[in-house]
Amino acid sequence: MTGSTRRPPHKDTLIGHAARDPQRFDGMVNPPVFRGSTVLFEDCATYEGRDPDDYKVMRYGVHGTPTTFAFEDAVAKLEGGHAAVAVPSGLAAITLALSAYAKQGSHLLVTDSAYGPARNFCDRRLSAWGVDVEYYDPAIGAGIAALIRPNTCAVYCEAPGSMTFEMQDIPAIAAAAHARGVPVLADNTWGTPYFFRAFERGVDVSIHAGTKYIAGHSDTLMGVIVTTEAQWLTVRRTVADFGTCVSPDDCWLALRGLRTIGVRMRHQMQSALTVARWLAAHPRVSRVLFPALESDPGHAIWKRDFDGAASLFAVVLEPATDESVIALIDSLQLFGIGSSWGGYESLAIRGKHFRRTATPWTAEGPMIRLHIGLEHTDDLIADLEQGLARLVAP
Repeated sequence: MTGSTRRPPHKDTLIGHAARDPQRFDGMVNPPVFRGSTVLFEDCATYEGRDPDDYKVMRYGVHGTPTTFAFEDAVAKLEGGHAAVAVPSGLAAITLALSAYAKQGSHLLVTDSAYGPARNFCDRRLSAWGVDVEYYDPAIGAGIAALIRPNTCAVYCEAPGSMTFEMQDIPAIAAAAHARGVPVLADNTWGTPYFFRAFERGVDVSIHAGTKYIAGHSDTLMGVIVTTEAQWLTVRRTVADFGTCVSPDDCWLALRGLRTIGVRMRHQMQSALTVARWLAAHPRVSRVLFPALESDPGHAIWKRDFDGAASLFAVVLEPATDESVIALIDSLQLFGIGSSWGGYESLAIRGKHFRRTATPWTAEGPMIRLHIGLEHTDDLIADLEQGLARLVAP
């Protein structure tokens, strides 16, 4: 109707149409793969007049191609950020984002439940570079204000926490940090741009292992950093300074995976809830660490801030021997044993080696981490049932 304001499209519609320009490519639905290093210019004036801070035009292959830009734009639009940059892996996204803010003599606040390799980077590299890294209780919320110093360069969050799945009150943390002019970085791999719109919750820099749910098929290594407009050049210049770039072929695969993230994640979330609820009632299970469960301590925050849940969670078992836990995992026929998650296949690994300095984390029994794929839940439950029967009390 003339004069009416059209509402923004639903995110499912957005991801199906974002970063597409069929008429530009002879009507082809998907952007093609542009491979190349050298970009030619009409004359010296055009070549020498390039804006060094414009990273969304063709300049040189290391800064991206139209394929790269299409993927980055689609992720940024879905998450509600200003712009995104693709990098080779999720860990690269973490380390590059942290490097953009952590300087010699600065103070960095990092959640005690952070992804292990991220913690390794902080302890091995940032500390050696003269950065004072301080780990904080993931449940701190607005209390983070008491830890912020004049030289605090950033607050790094991960919700839920890696392996132990504690939720964080990111809006409260962001409000306290922003009051002191400190940016908030968050690993949003579990929430994804589909289930957690980080910028609406106060995040300034959202970090993703695109390897997981974004690509979605266990065949692509990818990291993505999405930022607000205010933080864009700080992050993008850092990525450029390190000479980091991503294959356009991988960007094409990741963009193809992104188109179906909604249907995959909704299906896998429901499957994960079915399996998690069954496990929670099992006599050999002590508790399930999954914020989407009503019994989880972080459920209220998850329900308030998230539109859904990833299909990754952990299970704390009743006390059992290490040998029988290994026998459980080794016996599973439908759960692969391997790193990563977010693909179409189910996975199982043991949870161990939790490094904590700000808060203790203890469990009453051994722990396993499960990723629920696209298999039927009846089959997954039957597989877990026969595996749990192998547990032996110490």
